Amino acid sequence: METEANISITQKELPSGNCQVKFYIEDERKPMYGYLLTNEPKPVGEIISEIQERIIRRKMMTSNNPLSLQNPVKEDHNFYLYSA
Repeated sequence: METEANISITQKELPSGNCQVKFYIEDERKPMYGYLLTNEPKPVGEIISEIQERIIRRKMMTSNNPLSLQNPVKEDHNFYLYSA
């Protein structure tokens, strides 16, 4: 993920005590949005770093062999990413 991408977030505390972060990645070539579930509210910089790390990790996992049945990609139920 390029560092030039503009990431904006909104945080919402859930009744469970967890924090749901909705984020938008404003990129002219590939805009995206998604959700991140954290155990507690975190500083904005820390959340953006975590989002960037998870995107990089997901790209690396799918780039090896995205359709392999022998090495399926493990789902991350605390991080969802969609194309806008």
